[in-house]
Amino acid sequence: MELGENGTIKSPEISHELAEEHWTKLQFTWISKSYKVEIADSDRLYDLKAAIYSLTKVPNERQKILGLVKGKLPPDEVRISELTILPTKKFTLIGTPEGDEIKDPSQLESLPDVVNDLDVDFTENMVASNRYQHDTRNIRKVQEAIRNLNINIIHPLRQGKKLLVLDIDYTILDTKPLTSGSLPPAECARPGLHEFLEAIYPYYDILDKTSMFTVFTERDSKPWTHSVKALQIIWSHFPQFNATNTIHVDDLSRNFALNPKEGLKISAFKNAHTPQAWEDRELYKLARYMVYIANIDDFTTLSHKNWKNVVKRLPGPS
Repeated sequence: MELGENGTIKSPEISHELAEEHWTKLQFTWISKSYKVEIADSDRLYDLKAAIYSLTKVPNERQKILGLVKGKLPPDEVRISELTILPTKKFTLIGTPEGDEIKDPSQLESLPDVVNDLDVDFTENMVASNRYQHDTRNIRKVQEAIRNLNINIIHPLRQGKKLLVLDIDYTILDTKPLTSGSLPPAECARPGLHEFLEAIYPYYDILDKTSMFTVFTERDSKPWTHSVKALQIIWSHFPQFNATNTIHVDDLSRNFALNPKEGLKISAFKNAHTPQAWEDRELYKLARYMVYIANIDDFTTLSHKNWKNVVKRLPGPS
């Protein structure tokens, strides 16, 4: 994450409000070497596999875990507390680690776009959002992210400004041609990007929120996994910002799961090389809205869901 003047901010102290958790120490062997890992009851099998990956670089999909439980390993969303771990607490890992190979840009160009058909509007499902926010595992993951985050300061934050947490991928630029190299960076940017930044800069400091972690729930009575962003990670490092003066702009509503009231969804920007993309005016509208609300003292009194309707009522072109 890049924020302000050159330097690194030391992580703040983490509050210990979590209830005492039970941790299980496990040992596994891989390529004739022994490894140890510790996992909490509130974690998921997914988290164990993530810990294994951090030690071995064997990706989740390549991990074959033998001897952890009797029989077939359950799905990733199952909690550790629900597993019947064998008494030895030892298992064997079989799997090939990922390489450091560089992908051919022509291959990257043919990759499919990210599918957003599983997006969820958490401003209309506060029950689900509360479940995320009060999940013991999620609370601990946020605290771990706060503790481990290193922040590179490029430009000093200004006193009295609001905070804009701005997503990048498919929000302010089309990521696919940028990463594939099929278009120059300037042609991947969403129309009006520079004008948008110039318009809001007098009122907002701007951060790119990149720290994310995976959460688990159900959708239509089926297991559902997706990534979320937690504004608490930023607020803990910069206490001058909070829910009253922060707005998070993203093209995916599901990224607002832990902070639904601060989220503003913008349409995804893709196919930057097409005439339809050149006619995109989303950032021009967003600039008008953000300047309009900039002098409101408490953003918690607002609902950003219908921000485009607000823009239509403003004087001048909408």
